[in-house]
Amino acid sequence: MATLLPPPTKRQKVETAEKARQQQEIQDIPDNLGNVRVQFFDQATGSATGPAVSVPVADANVKNLETLLNTLQGNEDDERVPYRFTYQSDDKENHTIDILADLYHSLLKPGIKTTEDTVHLYFTPQAVFRVKAVSRCSAAIAGHGEAILATSFSPVSSSTMVSGSGDSTARIWDCDTGTPMHTLKGHTSWVLAVSFSPNGAIIATGSMDNTVRLWDAKKGQALGGPLKGHAKWITSLAWEPYHLQEPGRPRLASASKDSTVRIWDVVSKRIDTVLSGHKGSVSCVRWGGTGKIYTASHDRTIKIWNAQNGALIQTLSAHAHRVNHLAVSTDFALRTAFHDHTGKVPQSDTEKVQAAKRRFEQAATVNNKIVERLVSASDDFTMYLWDPDSSTKPVARLLGHQKEVNHVTFSPDMAYIASAGFDNHVKLWNGRDGKFITTLRGHVGAVYQCCFSADSRLLVSSSKDTTLKVWNLRTGKLSMDLPGHKDEVFAVDWSPDGQKVCSGGKDKAVRIWRN
Repeated sequence: MATLLPPPTKRQKVETAEKARQQQEIQDIPDNLGNVRVQFFDQATGSATGPAVSVPVADANVKNLETLLNTLQGNEDDERVPYRFTYQSDDKENHTIDILADLYHSLLKPGIKTTEDTVHLYFTPQAVFRVKAVSRCSAAIAGHGEAILATSFSPVSSSTMVSGSGDSTARIWDCDTGTPMHTLKGHTSWVLAVSFSPNGAIIATGSMDNTVRLWDAKKGQALGGPLKGHAKWITSLAWEPYHLQEPGRPRLASASKDSTVRIWDVVSKRIDTVLSGHKGSVSCVRWGGTGKIYTASHDRTIKIWNAQNGALIQTLSAHAHRVNHLAVSTDFALRTAFHDHTGKVPQSDTEKVQAAKRRFEQAATVNNKIVERLVSASDDFTMYLWDPDSSTKPVARLLGHQKEVNHVTFSPDMAYIASAGFDNHVKLWNGRDGKFITTLRGHVGAVYQCCFSADSRLLVSSSKDTTLKVWNLRTGKLSMDLPGHKDEVFAVDWSPDGQKVCSGGKDKAVRIWRN
């Protein structure tokens, strides 16, 4: 009797349909559409690069447009820069459309443009280096006595990371050898937040014992006693951006369940300023590169403060429930300061400040203006995108999650926003106008955190379902499934140099992943 093949599963049917659709799209660009005129504009400066050029519609795909732009710029073959292209509509809404495949499917077929028009395309360079998807666990390191609640890589290299745990300690790990370097003892309750200073020299930890502690990142020694002042536990930490610091006097902001944010002088260990105005627990604090501090609270508001004098600049009210998390569009540039993918560090302090300022300004410049955007995530199932400098009203309301949104983050190139929710989904949004792009489906439990790779092409997410998943943003598909944890994965971070991912959770083990 012949063996009967089982009927295709639902997943196989979906994959077959997706392949057929993609093949159909490639084939259905008509040959008889003639040419379309394209002119390129620099997203950062708004200035045109070369005259309008006539391109056959059948050949107007991203790869060919990239080649054309590099030719117009006079780049040699070995200097070619990869670009992302967007079209900005002329209407009042000023929508942006990412050109993902070709002009025909993005603009001509939907009727946004015709072959009679000149299409103005805005370009932004993508990261020249490529980060490979992490694919294997290089180390599973035991040591903590309770669940791991926070992880963070050093901005200097992927060799060092720190984890905070429910066992009242933080630990510094050597990620190359997979061994613990230092145990940071001093807190008397759970360590909820850990953060490296932008130059990588100091680690700050915040705990449920209401204190913040500072540690030497190399030696693992405590830098003085605990910073006392908060009446309830610490929820979030943010360092002053490197290019704004007074020489030799970095500052640190700590948010607390006691409704306040305190700014600490790290050298004298004294409180510099207290930001009080929230009526509920402050869930997140971010320190922006233009000298503003952003705070989100369970009182449903986001407040913006002047970092110099602690004055309240404005309050953003739109959420209907508590605000869980905040992300600033320049977070990556601020976190890494003067460190970049080349690994070259400027010699003098002055050069370091200049390099940090230059990297921030390059990241934040849009149409010749420094633009720092915010995105907020809430228990009301929604997110809001804000441009606080231009309006107290949100740029966009991001709808789609079916449960509370726990975590939100901008990609390093500011083109994408990723959100993680208790509805088991990660969602991807346009970083400029908040338009929904796609849902990344695969987790079967609540998603706690997500983090972009340094080249903005990949995303890693950690979940209650005990797995990490790596996603390809160009295709919106799962790139790598990373099982290995024995329980919920609370925290994940991708090293700024793109080489490693660290994760920690309920199984008390730190895992290091690499490609």
